[in-house]
Amino acid sequence: MEPLKGSQRKYLRAQAHHLKPLVIIGTKGVTDQLLGSVDLALKDHELIKVKFGEFKEAKKEISKEIADATKSELVGLIGNIAIFYRPCPQTEKRKIKLP
Repeated sequence: MEPLKGSQRKYLRAQAHHLKPLVIIGTKGVTDQLLGSVDLALKDHELIKVKFGEFKEAKKEISKEIADATKSELVGLIGNIAIFYRPCPQTEKRKIKLP
């Protein structure tokens, strides 16, 4: 996946505004189950929010780790919520059309 441009990130942040967090990072931190949940949510929705219930001081590092592990793009960090995007591999099935 090619890196997103600034205007595309802004568009995706606007699209994610009304979404509720689908995954919450708890006391166990980044586990295989958490990465599996994020991967499944990205497969179903393409654009998701992940909330930091714990590890709020290390959210930048953890967000990068999740993005690398799930082959997704970190769109933004707003407060204690990270926004991730991964387009569907099949172009005709994509739900989000980037400008």
